[in-house]
Amino acid sequence: MTAAGPPGGEPGLQRLRAEHGPAVLAFEHENRGYFAASISDRGDEFFAQFADRFRALLVEQESGACAFYVVVAADGAILGRFNLYEVRDGSAELGYRVAEAAAGQGLATATVRELCGLAATRLGLHTLRAAVSHGNAGSRRVLAKAGFVPVGPADSARLGGKQGTLYQRSLT
Repeated sequence: MTAAGPPGGEPGLQRLRAEHGPAVLAFEHENRGYFAASISDRGDEFFAQFADRFRALLVEQESGACAFYVVVAADGAILGRFNLYEVRDGSAELGYRVAEAAAGQGLATATVRELCGLAATRLGLHTLRAAVSHGNAGSRRVLAKAGFVPVGPADSARLGGKQGTLYQRSLT
């Protein structure tokens, strides 16, 4: 990013906007190997078609079907992506990824907690769910610390063919 700072001014959790695109792409490139160790790799096609996919995400967000957020560092770099998708009937699915350089510092837990509050107050949601593979101990800890409880097995198709657990949190 430029010396002008992060898109939208202050660092922290921000709703995804068009001007975040270059920083999100850099985040995904820089952390691709790290992410692939615990979640499904997005594949080369994701990067080749990033601009179109990113625009489609913004359109989907405007429709109300999803709400996408990024954590922006003081220098404008993206530290994490936090997504609420399949928003309907007062509930949504939560997905997130945090940069390797920011992992293990409480960022994911603090942001998931903050997002739970936003989901309830700004989006009117009452329930969030998240699927985590058995091999992703870090995400299981984050969800537990943020008040999610296991409610059963996750659909392996949602986890790139991996076995996992579905977690849920009531926001009321």
